[in-house]
Amino acid sequence: MRLGLVLALMATPALAEDWKMRGGDNLFDEAGLQAALTGQTLVFYDDGQSVYGDDGSYSYTYGGGGTWEGQWRVAADSVVCVTYVTEVTRCDRIVENAGRLVVLTEDGQRFPVKP
Repeated sequence: MRLGLVLALMATPALAEDWKMRGGDNLFDEAGLQAALTGQTLVFYDDGQSVYGDDGSYSYTYGGGGTWEGQWRVAADSVVCVTYVTEVTRCDRIVENAGRLVVLTEDGQRFPVKP
């Protein structure tokens, strides 16, 4: 049941007009976001990790364990979308602010990446 709820919440498309941007948030163009993410592992303050493979593979591992896998692609307006093996797609906006990456979710949450 809990897993189903998580999947349902992750299924929202990137149609948000208000990503709760803050002063200092800088968008990437598609090529810049592709370069910033390809081959990188983003580690969050809850110890979750997003891995953006060179081959388009993606995995997110929760700080307490458990991994979601899929394929990632960049889109316009600094948006990255992941289609998970469950065929659920999730899109987030990734910005740079004060020298660090921040993941913005459609519902207004902000997840800064550890330096």
